[in-house]
Amino acid sequence: MTRAEQGNETAVVEFIILGFQSIPEVAFMLFLIFLVTYITTLSGNLLIMVLVVTDHRLHSPMFFFLGNLSLLETCYTSTILPRMLASFLTNKYVISLNGCFLQYFFFTGLAGAECCLLTAMSYDRYIAICKPLHYTTIMNGRCCLQLAGVSWVNGFLASAVVTSLMPQLTFCGPNEIDHFFCDFAPVVKLSCSDTHWIELVVFILASLLTLPPFLLTLISYVCISYTVLRIPSSTGRHKAFSTCSSHLSVVTLFYGTLMVVYLIPKPNTLGDLHKVFSVCYTVLTPLVNPLIYSLRNNNIKKALRTALNKYMFFGKA
Repeated sequence: MTRAEQGNETAVVEFIILGFQSIPEVAFMLFLIFLVTYITTLSGNLLIMVLVVTDHRLHSPMFFFLGNLSLLETCYTSTILPRMLASFLTNKYVISLNGCFLQYFFFTGLAGAECCLLTAMSYDRYIAICKPLHYTTIMNGRCCLQLAGVSWVNGFLASAVVTSLMPQLTFCGPNEIDHFFCDFAPVVKLSCSDTHWIELVVFILASLLTLPPFLLTLISYVCISYTVLRIPSSTGRHKAFSTCSSHLSVVTLFYGTLMVVYLIPKPNTLGDLHKVFSVCYTVLTPLVNPLIYSLRNNNIKKALRTALNKYMFFGKA
């Protein structure tokens, strides 16, 4: 391990990410699983982005936000899985302090942006169902760009604040991160300086980035449910609810895994189990989001069929 002298202390300048080294007998199997997951995640999200851009039927606010979500998920999973896959291949689990902080910056920024973006998507569904006559007026191009832009800026602004404070911590003890990526808690746990102030900052920023968006999303769906239940015909109720069922599934999956990972106490005996929950949050969520939208949204399925028919036509020609 490389160290740098600082006064009477030796400061750690690199970390060892333990990942799943405690179960080496399944390392190759994990590598294959994560490799297939990563390729599938990239393919699914890139396909949705291409469809949203190329198919005129998907040029609407709902699919504009879906394209942003797919871009976010692509970046999100790419901050973690490529390095993990490389570690499985090379058996090198070392990461520099700056590399660790950079990974944390992108991971946290994208997670915060997703919280805000899912809220923007729920607002879009609220306007579409509860105020349909005003939908085109309210959800115009400028409004959509502003909502998406604010979502990205909020996430990365909060992440930049925390990441700028982390290099001020001193790491002079153990340098092994008991996780498969540089998350805040396992990194700060290794610091030998006072961490109460940075933990307070993270708590405040995390609360601002998660609680208001979650409450706004919840309120939106309460209003949507109330409006849908007042529709007299069952066909109308089903049609109205089907337009937001995919987004509701994504929101439930995202916040459900988020709460399991960060709110449930993590005793030492459940360390590996906590990593499994973290995999659900960081790896599986970006994987299943394209599947949810492609399987439950008729417009996406129609656009995909059109694209496949064009591909087959040009292939025959």
